[in-house]
Amino acid sequence: MHIVLVEPEIPGNTGNIARLCAGTGIDLHLVRPLGFSTDDRHLKRAGLDYWHLVKIHYHDSFADVQKQYKGYPFYFCTTKAAHAYSDIVYTSDSFLVFGKETAGLPEALLAANEKYTIRIPMHAGARSLNLSNAVAVVAYEALRQNSFANLRINGSGYHGGSDTNE
Repeated sequence: MHIVLVEPEIPGNTGNIARLCAGTGIDLHLVRPLGFSTDDRHLKRAGLDYWHLVKIHYHDSFADVQKQYKGYPFYFCTTKAAHAYSDIVYTSDSFLVFGKETAGLPEALLAANEKYTIRIPMHAGARSLNLSNAVAVVAYEALRQNSFANLRINGSGYHGGSDTNE
């Protein structure tokens, strides 16, 4: 599974998402330009001591990601989507794409991929969730649908993808 952050701006959010990736085995893709240096102390602090567990890929544009992973399923998280994130069937090779904190994903990208846009249902008065929270909500639904394969379920063992907790 893959999480793609397109032009993230806040180091703390990216650090939190990196920590999520470390704990779940999800690959993290960062699309430039980044709103911070990857040496940023806030980024490192948010990721704590998990950075060695994160598989990070850097890309110069989202078009580069699409070209490199042609044929993979991409889902674009936006407040403008008609489909709830929970209505999608995710596979273990799905790409979950999120935009920058202040503007989300580019309108042209959303228009070109409208069929694959997803949203997190929210109260009518709320504009959006924090980026790292939104990533966690969608990522764990995708992981749940894939039986939490290779993740520790009951505190002592790992779940191999079957229907029972080992």
